[in-house]
Amino acid sequence: MTIPLVVGIDGSAASLEAVDWAADEAVRHGVPLHLLHAAARDHEASDVIEAASERVREGSPTVRLSSEVLHEDAAAALVDKGRNAFALVLGSRGFGDLAGMLLGSVSLAVAARADCPVVVVRGAAEHRGARFGSVVVGVEEGEGSGTAVRFAFREAHVRHCRLVAVHAWSAPFGAFTTPQAPSWYALEAHRRPPAQVLDDALRDASEQYRDAPVSQRVIEGPARQALLETASEADLLVVGARRRRGHSGLQLGLINHAVLHHAPCPIAVVPRV
Repeated sequence: MTIPLVVGIDGSAASLEAVDWAADEAVRHGVPLHLLHAAARDHEASDVIEAASERVREGSPTVRLSSEVLHEDAAAALVDKGRNAFALVLGSRGFGDLAGMLLGSVSLAVAARADCPVVVVRGAAEHRGARFGSVVVGVEEGEGSGTAVRFAFREAHVRHCRLVAVHAWSAPFGAFTTPQAPSWYALEAHRRPPAQVLDDALRDASEQYRDAPVSQRVIEGPARQALLETASEADLLVVGARRRRGHSGLQLGLINHAVLHHAPCPIAVVPRV
């Protein structure tokens, strides 16, 4: 049995945008869609489920649809459901969030704890509607980006669009160049040049998804800025997340927190396997 794509709903406008995005995603991948509403015991949830279900039936009538109401903490319910899910999809804000918050507390908690990819649906309609024909993936030094890269290639493949792989690097504080001394980058190039980091990260997945056109961008500067600027013309931004040593959940880090709060398009946080 195919595991479902799960979308968390609370009746807010942001969660309904997440339902629309998730329905399109379920069609692309040919997987069932499961609507999950976590409600207080005294809360009437039938209207929330029915409104979201009707939205899916009208927009994506071929999707295999199911729904569920759980009377428990929303983040805990979603994390538990994510143990057997294709991915979890959430809106950027819910009814309970403070007006000044850029990202809902439930979405942030789920992104930090889930075992499966978590997509937070952000951005204007043009970014949510796959109009740019581009998926962006952030690639970091080391082995932490492999699962995120494979996820991004698969998304580019089913969307029939291009993949933009971004690797940002910065010289250490205090590095300098003089006419008599080579640049820090030249001195350190024997370790692994930034372009090589991208080549190595993309090699295996590019063999599997030969039909996905790929462009590589090596950007000198902060990773947060590089990812946000590149995502301004993207339908989806993909980042990886490491497991925290000795603790449950993920190590999101400053970069992931920044893009979760400020990304101009939907963002997928993919746990490292």
